[in-house]
Formats: sequence, structure tokens, C-alpha cells
Amino acid sequence: MNKKDVTIIENNLLSSAQRTVAIERKALGTLERALGDELSEGFLKAVEVIGRIRGRLIVTGVGKSGHIGVKIAATMASTGTPAFFVHAAEANHGDLGMIGLDDAVLALSKGGESAELRSITAYTRRFSIPLISVTANARSSLAQASDISLVLPDEEEACPHGLAPTTSALMTLALGDALAIALLEARGFTATDFHVFHPGGKLGASLTRVAEIMHKGDRLPLVPRGTPLPEAISVLSRKHFGCVGVQDGEGRLCGIVTEGDMARNLDRNLSLLCVDDIMTEKPKTIKPTAFASSALALINKHNIGALIVVDDDNYPVGLIHFHDLLRIGVA
Repeated sequence: MNKKDVTIIENNLLSSAQRTVAIERKALGTLERALGDELSEGFLKAVEVIGRIRGRLIVTGVGKSGHIGVKIAATMASTGTPAFFVHAAEANHGDLGMIGLDDAVLALSKGGESAELRSITAYTRRFSIPLISVTANARSSLAQASDISLVLPDEEEACPHGLAPTTSALMTLALGDALAIALLEARGFTATDFHVFHPGGKLGASLTRVAEIMHKGDRLPLVPRGTPLPEAISVLSRKHFGCVGVQDGEGRLCGIVTEGDMARNLDRNLSLLCVDDIMTEKPKTIKPTAFASSALALINKHNIGALIVVDDDNYPVGLIHFHDLLRIGVA
């Protein structure tokens, strides 16, 4: 194959990729408008029903809808709506027992006629369990049986044959995310709540509060104003943080002396200086309630190695070092 043929093939592939994204972007725009129009009433009812259940949200589906359902259930669970996924086919073989009378069911099916969903549909009708469906077919048996039917806009699939669920799967995922975030905001779910469900990994580390990892008490490298520089250097050497905080007569933080400050003054007789002579006034600080991710952002922005933690009255209560952020995995 010559270079010209390769170029033609590559251009065709890129055109195909761009066409796919364009089709799906257009569909998301249509869905956005529908949420402010024909989908608005059903969406609000769905949020109300899911928000008031005492049990869990059971998400179900088969095929590509099932894969999307797994993600929606995980997003719901991580944002404060107890949820899990039940595969519709497995429900026919005993997993119906996982659905309680205090639960609600969110069923996903583009065509709304998946045979595997019939048992779950019948089960919810028998025991008056709220059934919310997401489908592209308003006349389907699933839509007709549902308490609330969220009908996706009629948009073309990105698949050139119109067969592989592409656009419809993306719209289902987006609608699921919209439900999850609406529920999150309706119940006032905070970043602190989010951390409860995400204690591990970099995300969990970034949501750790500074107070949880800061050094405090005798570990703090602090000296009063007027301290001779040799004494401050001794404190800096013992504490191993590369800096010393300077306190005023009332104990508030008024400055900081770093190893860099000392290096920049080596042409002076350090033994004759005090911390006031070389300290940086109004140093960068952080509150104990701040997130570790905020501490990392400050450290990176100002190219410093540590932050002194102060309370609302500017009294030093701790210190957080870049190595602490490395240790917990946020950096």
C-alpha cells in the first residue's frame, strides 16, 4: 500500500470519528432541550420518587443498556442514592428477591420490549414497587407499564447501519447522570459526604481534610519575633520541614523563614541577624478544614514545600508538607 492510499484511509477514519462525535453531540443537545420541555414533568417526578424511597434504587437492563445501567447505579451509590444493578436475565433466576418493597426500579431499554425485563416489570406491578423506565419507544410495553416513562428523543445512532446502540446509549447515560446529580443537589450532598463513599485512591486522598494529616503540637517549627537566626536555624534543623514560622507577641503567625531565605542571605553575617531581618511577612497559609487537594494547589502555585495551618484568628495550629501529600497519594 502506497503512501497516498494510507493517507486516504487515515482521512476516512478521522472523518468517521468526527461524524460519530458530531451525531452524538447533536443528540445530547436535543436531550438537553427535551429536559426543559417534554421530559421535564417525568424527570421531576422521577427525582421525587427516587428521593423519597426508604430502600434502594434498583437499576436494570440487558445488553448495552445493562452496561450503562451498571455505571448509573455506581454513580447513584457514590453520590448518596443507595443503588445497585440487577441484571434482568438473572432476575428471572432468583435475583428478583434482591428487590424489596421499599425500593424503586429504574429499567433501561431502548426498544422497551426486552423479553428479560418482563419478569421485573410484572414483579413491580404485583407488589406496587415504583417503576421508572428510560426508553426510546413511548408505545413499548415497558413504557406503558411504567409509573414514569422517560422517553429519549428520536435521534439517529452513530452506527452507520443504525443497529449498534451508540447515540441512544450515550443519551441514557447522560440522563442517568442528570438524575444522580439532581438527587445529589436536592438532598444537599456535600464533598464531605462524597469522601465517605470514596475513602480510597487519589480521589479519596484529595478529599482528605488538612486537619487529618497535618503535623501539630511539638512538631511545629515555631519561634517568636526577634529570635536570633542561629536559634531559628537550630529549630529548622531539628524539625526537618525546611521552614520556621515566626509568631508575634500574641502568638499569631506574622512571618516565615525558609531554607531558601537563608541561602539568599549567605552574603550577610547570619550570626548577627534575627528572623525579622529575612522573614517573609504574610506567608501563604491554609485552614485545617481545607481539602488536601487545595493544599497541593497552593504548594504547586507558589512553588513552596510546606504550608503553615492557621485558625480563623491566624494562630498556627499545624503544618502540612509536600511529603505528607505524597504519602497519602494526593500528589
